[in-house]
Amino acid sequence: MQKISSDYRKYLNPEIISKLNSLELKAKLVVEGFIVGLHRSPYHGFSVEFTEHRPYMQGDSPKDIDWKVFGKTEKYYIKQYEEETNLRSYILLDTSKSMNYASEGNIRKIDYATTLVAALGYLMVEQQDAVGLALYAEKINKFLPPKATKTYLLEIYKQLSGIIPSDKTQTASALNSLAEKIKRRGLVIIVSDFFDDINSVLKSIKHFRYKNNEVIVFQVLDPLERSFAFGRDAIFKDSETLDEITTQPYQIQKAYKEAMNQFIHSIKRECLNSNIEYNLIETSVPFDKALFSYIQKRSKLH
Repeated sequence: MQKISSDYRKYLNPEIISKLNSLELKAKLVVEGFIVGLHRSPYHGFSVEFTEHRPYMQGDSPKDIDWKVFGKTEKYYIKQYEEETNLRSYILLDTSKSMNYASEGNIRKIDYATTLVAALGYLMVEQQDAVGLALYAEKINKFLPPKATKTYLLEIYKQLSGIIPSDKTQTASALNSLAEKIKRRGLVIIVSDFFDDINSVLKSIKHFRYKNNEVIVFQVLDPLERSFAFGRDAIFKDSETLDEITTQPYQIQKAYKEAMNQFIHSIKRECLNSNIEYNLIETSVPFDKALFSYIQKRSKLH
C-alpha cells in the first residue's frame, strides 16, 4: 500500500473527505490515512503492513515468519495467506430520513455513514475478508450477500453512492428480517442513529447474537443532536413525520439532554450486557475512531 505524507490525518477528517466526489477514492484515502496512523501513537503495536501480515502466534510454523519485517521491527510476523482470512461481514446501514440531518459546519449523518461503510468494505477486501451490504429503513431496500472481490466492492460503492434517505425508521422489523437472511454466521456491523423505539431496537440487535454472530454497533449522531445547543427561538420539524413545534431551545435543553443521555446509555448498557461492541460516533469525529474499533474486534476473530 502506498506511503502517504505526514499530514495523513487530513484524510480522516469528515469535512475534508466529504469534498471528494468518488466514494472509492474516499474509502481508499481514509483507510490509507488510518494505516499510517496505526504506526504512530496511540495505535503503536500493530503490524507494519497489517493488511498483509499478522502477529506470530503459538502453533504457527517458523518457516512462515517474514524475516524482513523482523529485521525492521524485531517482532515476529506471519505472512497472511488468503485461506486464513475467511471472515464474512455484513454491514447494515440505516437509510431513513432522520439520517439526512446535518447541523451547520458538519456533514450529514448519511454522508458520514456511507464513507465509514465504504472504508470498512475496502479494509475487509484488502484483508481477503468477504463483505456484504444491507440498506434498510421501513424495510430492507437492498441486500448484497458477502463476497471478497474488488469488483464486488465497486457494486457496494455504487449502492452507497445512490442512497437518498427516505421513509420512516422501522429498525426493529428490518433488523429482524436481516437476522433471518443471514444463514452463515459472521461479523454484523450496524450503522444507524437508532432513532426508534429503543426496546424493540435492542431486541432486534440481540437477534444477531442469538444466531452466534459477532456484532458491532455504530450509533452515528450529529453533535447538535447530543448538545441541543441551538441558543435561540427555533422551529423544529420531525424529518420523518413532518410535525413542527416552535420553542425556545434553552428552556428544554436540560430535559432533552437528560433524555438523550438516557437513550444512549440504554443502548450502550444493553449492548455491553449482550457482548456487543458499542460505539457512539459524532459526525465531527475523524474516521479512525470507528476503524480502530473494527480492527480491535477483527483481531479477536482469528
